[in-house]
Amino acid sequence: MTIRSIWAQSRTRAIGGDGGMLWQLPEDTAFFKRATTGLPVVMGRKTWLSFPERFRPLPDRPNIVVTRDEAFRADGVIVVHTLEDGLRAAAAIDDEVWVIGGAEIYRQAMGVADELWVTEVDTDAEGDAYAPEIGDEWEVVRSDPADRDAWLTSRTGTRYRFLVYRRAAA
Repeated sequence: MTIRSIWAQSRTRAIGGDGGMLWQLPEDTAFFKRATTGLPVVMGRKTWLSFPERFRPLPDRPNIVVTRDEAFRADGVIVVHTLEDGLRAAAAIDDEVWVIGGAEIYRQAMGVADELWVTEVDTDAEGDAYAPEIGDEWEVVRSDPADRDAWLTSRTGTRYRFLVYRRAAA
């Protein structure tokens, strides 16, 4: 099974605040949709609740929600109580799985993830949820734009770039 985590972060590693996004980046939303459609997505309960109701469950992909709340139920999702159970449920569906948040789920997944798909957003935005640090055990294997020091510009005027990290060979 291939496990990929996907997120967008500011230069401060912020990924969200007050249960929502810190920026408007339609190109990143489209990138996320293209990457995850058709494959199981594993997320925490807070991430699930951060999506507008009209997008719950995320269409065209099995949704798996991890929560410690034994009473939590949601239509159209598989509810599990540990990340390991979520990954096991995803593996029963496909050999590729996406971990899509939030901060605690990303942190837990760092030890088992094969790839990190990170959108860097050129802002100093602070939030209340932060991406895990990406250590030396990861190497950039793809970037858009190809020059890792360059940026793309969103139609909203925000600069961003896409990076794919893979666990470095030991």
